Amino acid sequence: MTAPATADALGSRPEDLAAGGILDRARDLVAPALMDAVATLHPWIAEMAAYALGRGGTDAGPRGGKGVRQALALLGAELADAPADSGIPAAVAVELVHTFSLVHDDIMDGDALRRGRPALWKAYGTGPAVLAGDALLALAVGTLSTVPEAARRLSAALDDLVRGQADDLLFARRPWTGPEAVTAGEYETMAERKTGALLGCALALGAQLGGAGEGTVAALDRAGRHLGVAFQIVDDLLGIWGDPEVTGKPVHGDLREGKKTFPVLTALDGPYGPELAELLGAHDAAERAADLVAQAGGRAAALREARRHLAAADALLDSVPCSPHAAGDLRSLLSALTRRTV
Repeated sequence: MTAPATADALGSRPEDLAAGGILDRARDLVAPALMDAVATLHPWIAEMAAYALGRGGTDAGPRGGKGVRQALALLGAELADAPADSGIPAAVAVELVHTFSLVHDDIMDGDALRRGRPALWKAYGTGPAVLAGDALLALAVGTLSTVPEAARRLSAALDDLVRGQADDLLFARRPWTGPEAVTAGEYETMAERKTGALLGCALALGAQLGGAGEGTVAALDRAGRHLGVAFQIVDDLLGIWGDPEVTGKPVHGDLREGKKTFPVLTALDGPYGPELAELLGAHDAAERAADLVAQAGGRAAALREARRHLAAADALLDSVPCSPHAAGDLRSLLSALTRRTV
């Protein structure tokens, strides 16, 4: 029961090539403005911020992330029939917020690596990394300071993100079974806040700066939140059954760490629940636990739920007037993200 949770690697399907091209285009458009913003920081902070964004360091070449949120911001502008460039301030803001969240997440989780090299706190120290994260957050808010409505939307997404992170940390303290156990519904609320809020904000901000009406902006925000839940559930699947050659993570890694993920929470309600609860977190029992999660229907339920959220996002996109070409690009990107092929 160790087959990858997703399909093929990037490049094996035409839609994956399209999604990869969308992300590449966004990175090329946003990178100059992003680095111009970082250059306004204190020189030492700017050095750390650039490192956190995947630049700098002694290794060759940038190691930035996929840039999903910045791509969504540009697509949001294009959905409103505006040029992609009009969404660049939104793209810069959400990319800075995302990077800030990763810097602080790595500290909270004690993760020593990020994208194949030392996390910022390991490279520069915990105190400096906290300071750099704070600077990235302040810079993000400042990027939208001339558009109060946009700044308020970003602040609301930040509030949700923090609430989701708090819930995620608290989930680790709760038992696997019994009245205090985490439910699948609580998990989805957490995922919408922690992951979906910023994805929805990216789409909505781009559309807002592109001149879309409030109804369209709100619908795109909700679509991004559905995408965030689907994205997180697929990440859970990869954390148990993903191919290490594709994910960069060890197979069954989340089970060994005892993470409360959607497939596991669903499986615990089934007939194998008591046995599964005893195995979770045991380093030498991860393979048996993965088999039990699958046999109890946790893997299948997670796939169904991810597809349900993707369908909900698609329906919201259908419900508002938008550019057909941009809508097609967005659908290509959403499909690839939820199969995690980019």
